[in-house]
Amino acid sequence: MGPELVQSTNEAIQKIKARMQAVQSRQKSYVYMRWKYLEFDVGDKVFLKVTAMNGILRFEKKEKLSPHFVETFEILERIGLVAYRWALPPSLTVVHDMFYVLMLRKYVTDSSHIVDCETLGINEN
Repeated sequence: MGPELVQSTNEAIQKIKARMQAVQSRQKSYVYMRWKYLEFDVGDKVFLKVTAMNGILRFEKKEKLSPHFVETFEILERIGLVAYRWALPPSLTVVHDMFYVLMLRKYVTDSSHIVDCETLGINEN
């Protein structure tokens, strides 16, 4: 009973490993069909994704009301294939200035994003 049990267990383990490998490669092919390679140039404007960050209080809001992306930043330098360094305003000096490419989203310049202060009717007081 001993050697047969060990042999049957080893065969079962090999079958399980082969099936796991097949499932993983199938899932990998599904992911890569929808995968978009993100690349930014130096000088591009990007949004920073902050939903997955701990300490989101740095960006003035907490939990449900927290923004998914914060203001636009300019890319200063590309570091390797998947990391970028960007210009930080003085108010965000506690945030690291280098992020993985999936934490960034490209900002497409749109003239409708610019608001004229005079049309808003801002009062002096």
